[in-house]
Amino acid sequence: MAAPTHPILVVGSVALDAVRTTQEMVIDVLGGSASFFSLAAGMFAPVRLVAVVGEDLPKEHHALFRERGIDLEGLQVKPGKTFRWSARYSGPRLESRVTLDTQLNVFADFHPQLPDKYRDSRFVFLANIQPALQLEVLDQVGDADFIACDTMKLWLDTEMAGVERLFRRVHCVLMNDEEAMQFSGENFLPAAARVILSYGPRCVIIKRGEVGSLLFTRERVFAAPALPLETVRDPTGAGDAFAGGLFGALARAGHAEEPALRQAMLYGNVLGSLAVEDFSVRRMVKADAAEIERRLSTLVRMISLDEDHVLKGR
Repeated sequence: MAAPTHPILVVGSVALDAVRTTQEMVIDVLGGSASFFSLAAGMFAPVRLVAVVGEDLPKEHHALFRERGIDLEGLQVKPGKTFRWSARYSGPRLESRVTLDTQLNVFADFHPQLPDKYRDSRFVFLANIQPALQLEVLDQVGDADFIACDTMKLWLDTEMAGVERLFRRVHCVLMNDEEAMQFSGENFLPAAARVILSYGPRCVIIKRGEVGSLLFTRERVFAAPALPLETVRDPTGAGDAFAGGLFGALARAGHAEEPALRQAMLYGNVLGSLAVEDFSVRRMVKADAAEIERRLSTLVRMISLDEDHVLKGR
């Protein structure tokens, strides 16, 4: 009998986004770090979602989470409006982003409160929210097997001390390459990763968009390629979808040892590739397990000198 898949705890934001590109525009679509993460991770394992929304969050979004088996006991519904975010992407590959508007609304007073049954979660992801809130979560969870955090440039600019405290309490740090260099003061990623590892995490994962992702441990480096895509409609949420695929694969495996981490990074890149092919979470929720495995096989072939052997060994 297969071992049970362990639930994943995620704490982050659920938002309503307005996104403009050079060709298209959408308004009030489902967004937020916890939304992308949960719907990606939920393809592999049960998810426990902790966030806050206003009474205006459309009922179909609540229904989507429930349909995907996401536990919403930790989702606070407060009087007022849901966090809203608006941005414009430009450039031939939509590589340039400008934030047009941010309305925190009920998220401004958010303090994560974990239901009792969430406190034993073995896999914990602290999505991109204020470091003080991420630390509040860690004060409420037990001895988890794998805790990872994400961050952003804003917190590196304004709350560096909080980020440093956070890094000392997690097993894994996720950052993009610019953030890693800013935090470390180093100009090359191996040196930047070495600085981050010195705070205590077991590993650092550098997200590099269309280039893929890098896993740094104290012993070695692993490069996970991105899936080559012919088109990108909306880059929003790609990093959160990556983290969701990563955590989902780890929870399904039941551990976060390095071989599982390497495969999980490939799954993360698969979910990231799905996220950018349409606005909001639309493309991800259309995918099924067979499509995910086909995309994974493509990535395995890209990195393997003996693809048949690797694929048969999965």
